[in-house]
Amino acid sequence: MTQDQDQQETRGWAAPVTTAVLVLADGTVIEGFGLGAIGEAVGEVCFNTAMTGYEEILTDPSYAGQIVTFTFPHIGNVGTNEEDIETISLAASSGVRGTVVHAPITDPSNYRATRHLDQWLKSRGIIGLSGIDTRALTIRIREQGMPNAVIAHSPDGIFDLPALKAKAAQWPGLEGMDLVPMVTTAQRFTWDETVWDNARGYGRQTDPKFHVVAIDYGVKRNILRLLADAGCAVTVVPATTSAAEILALAPDGVFLSNGPGDPAATGAYAVPVIKDLIDRKIPTFGICLGHQMLALAIGAKTIKMHQGHHGANHPVMDFTTDKVEIVSMNHGFAVDRDTLPKFARETHRSLFDGSNCGIALEDRPVFSVQHHPEASPGPRDSHYLFRRFVEMMESVKQAKTVG
Repeated sequence: MTQDQDQQETRGWAAPVTTAVLVLADGTVIEGFGLGAIGEAVGEVCFNTAMTGYEEILTDPSYAGQIVTFTFPHIGNVGTNEEDIETISLAASSGVRGTVVHAPITDPSNYRATRHLDQWLKSRGIIGLSGIDTRALTIRIREQGMPNAVIAHSPDGIFDLPALKAKAAQWPGLEGMDLVPMVTTAQRFTWDETVWDNARGYGRQTDPKFHVVAIDYGVKRNILRLLADAGCAVTVVPATTSAAEILALAPDGVFLSNGPGDPAATGAYAVPVIKDLIDRKIPTFGICLGHQMLALAIGAKTIKMHQGHHGANHPVMDFTTDKVEIVSMNHGFAVDRDTLPKFARETHRSLFDGSNCGIALEDRPVFSVQHHPEASPGPRDSHYLFRRFVEMMESVKQAKTVG
């Protein structure tokens, strides 16, 4: 239970005081109870259908600029810890603007919990709102699209609603917005942490077979862990790193990470680099924003989605295996398959709405997917993609040796 709700219980039969609001750009005001940080923030409201993983979601840099509404009503019941954070920096915010939940947050009930979700949100500067009908908000988003909005938390319940309405209406939205600078690393670093094991925790890669340069557009920690677990020494570089700087690191492969915002906006500086690298036939693997910008680099286009894909229960067809995977999704933009060039083959497609979820190039060792294989909702349906990347690097390496 939040501190605001604790205070309201002492008022006896008095009507509870609204301590948080979500003000949509069309002027709609949704009232509830505040949790987390105090203040206000503007962003795009989306909904996420995952039943677990709220800490990973709220620290996923791909959510920068967004207010996440959870459709599952009981968020916070397992608390938080310092091991499930997805941002590179344990202390930094992922860029998420706020979160909306239905039920009051209960005390954590999990042996790994170190903090209550309310305290954790405060520490990371994330504003929360509880006590609203999240099903109604979700239906609204499905019918009318993802709205711009301001989320505000004030323990005294005093809000300047006209000012909040104006702020929400004036915010330009994510289309055309480059949010990568707020989440990318400031300097190059190496990564060797491998995946979690209940007996030992996270491990270390001590005998890598390949060197991968990961371009950080907002990379998640578990992506880097799976690369390391697959036998890679990983060097993470900032989003603005030039092709020459990447080539100087002599990579066996290049990874294009996930990230937030409009791929076309970030692509202004990222696409020329990606094009140079794939034209040199360096093995390349992209996820999410990396997938979208790879598509831009080969001449395709991206489009803004109506409600986006956010959840851990999305069925995707892999045409390379003729199998259906259950995957994790988090994106508000998509690759327009009708604009793909002839040398790009569609490898994955969403079975929810038919949107493109993967491509591979016929003439270069390059592929990408829209979904998040590292998130393990299947639980390991999509881990083969990391093995596919390693096999691709091995094949290119052997070809060079024979040549």
